[in-house]
Amino acid sequence: MVRPSQLLHSQREPAPLRPAATVLLLRDGPLGLEVLMTRRSMTASFAPGAYVFPGGGIDPADADAHPQASRRPGQSDLHLTQAIAAIRESFEELGVLFARGPDGRWADALDIAAMDRSGPFAAQCRARGLQLAADQVYILAHWTTDRDLPRRFDVPFLVARMPAEQTPVADEAEQFEPVWVRPADALERHETGQFFIIFPTIRTLERLRTYPDVQAVLSACAATEEPLWTSCPRAGRLGGQEARYMEHEAPYGELALVCPDGQIQHTLDWQTDHPVALLRNVQRLTAPNPGVMTGPGTNSYLVGDPHTGYAVIDPGPADTEHLQRLWQAAGGQIRMIVCTHSHPDHSPGAAPLQALCENRPPILGLASRPTARANSRFAPDRELADGERLRLSGGGDSHTLRVIHTPGHAANHLCLVLEEDGLLFSGDHVLNGSTTVIDPPDGHMGDYLHSLDKLVQACDLGVEFILPAHGHVLGFAKQAITGLKAHRLRREAKIAAALQALPHGSLEQWVERAYDDVPPRLWPVAARSLQAHVDHIRENLGI
Repeated sequence: MVRPSQLLHSQREPAPLRPAATVLLLRDGPLGLEVLMTRRSMTASFAPGAYVFPGGGIDPADADAHPQASRRPGQSDLHLTQAIAAIRESFEELGVLFARGPDGRWADALDIAAMDRSGPFAAQCRARGLQLAADQVYILAHWTTDRDLPRRFDVPFLVARMPAEQTPVADEAEQFEPVWVRPADALERHETGQFFIIFPTIRTLERLRTYPDVQAVLSACAATEEPLWTSCPRAGRLGGQEARYMEHEAPYGELALVCPDGQIQHTLDWQTDHPVALLRNVQRLTAPNPGVMTGPGTNSYLVGDPHTGYAVIDPGPADTEHLQRLWQAAGGQIRMIVCTHSHPDHSPGAAPLQALCENRPPILGLASRPTARANSRFAPDRELADGERLRLSGGGDSHTLRVIHTPGHAANHLCLVLEEDGLLFSGDHVLNGSTTVIDPPDGHMGDYLHSLDKLVQACDLGVEFILPAHGHVLGFAKQAITGLKAHRLRREAKIAAALQALPHGSLEQWVERAYDDVPPRLWPVAARSLQAHVDHIRENLGI
């Protein structure tokens, strides 16, 4: 866990969460799935003027109404309460009565007209002999309002098929202008400024537009009594504007590290002309070498502070201006230079950076093996042992980097764990936004997979964030690594199937089959990793 003393921003307690429920009423229109949306009042305290799905806070009476509701066998008490709240809110806001009479018929216009939309909902339903159709309300997603907002809700997004004989009528107090709209059309109108919707609504519509009809949505939800996705978004600055992200998106982990309490203080634009502070003791300076293989560029990291001096991790290419910026960011107080491996976008800057320093800090790492390509030859001043600790101390603080040998991407690859703060500097072993290339003979798939297992063990000892050599910081470190291994094994299974189907095929033919989900322009690069997978398959078979 990151030490509070190293956080850039003062800690604060986000606003408390209020339990709520939202329901997406669906119908099949002439061009496909449609969802009911309404416009919120311009004076609303939350998302004024936005088009939303009906919903609101959960009332204690909603739980008391369980005996009046039908339920599915797997529907928990909590989900039943949420469904009842959504049914009640739909009636209060839109006059949609999701209830059935004793004979199983849906409530009709007479039932709706006889009830007071501002009166006690469950009692009125009971008086008319209506049972709440909570068994027809399914959980789609679960959203928690962003930490930066003053009003926050803990809210499931539920889905249900609109009763056929009912017509929504807005209450003209909280909700206005009910409209049936295809998800794709709502998103398009939002892009043109005609239909204001907020982040969770946007992302829900993006997923909803992939379904052809109502039944497809309900079937997906009925397969599990759990949300299809959950999210508590985070926000940063990009291109001078506020930008929000879900957990699976590339910037999320970095925002969680830099602004854990939700402050919108961190700029996500890639910088090469100055370092970006991630913590008080960690800075990132990205080299100006963007490309297909390097993404936005190679990330060089500075670990330490003015009292302890600094360790430079991956000085990058021998770019004079980049190295000068590294030296200046450290105030010349560089105590060591560590290379995660010897590839030309990582280690060539080590010697010229060392030459800039009066104290000539040692260059540390692992020497390249005979299998390395000519442009990846590297010899450190001293080789690092697996498990060795590198310590910076001074001014009452210490920053300890533990070495983990992780061959696979390169035979001399290593990672570093900043033990006091639970950070993994992963070099090229784990990247954000792509999978690393395993290029034999210096790259080896079996070693790579075994090294991933070592990194999982590091996560069990407290690693929470991954700082890769390319891309933003990754959060959910263990989940990211186990997911990466699972992805590699799925790919290997596809390659094994390609080998079985075309035992005498060429590398190009196998790539076409096994990487059919990858753009063809990347197949030449993919072929290198495919060869590593083929070698691994044959090793396992003893061929």
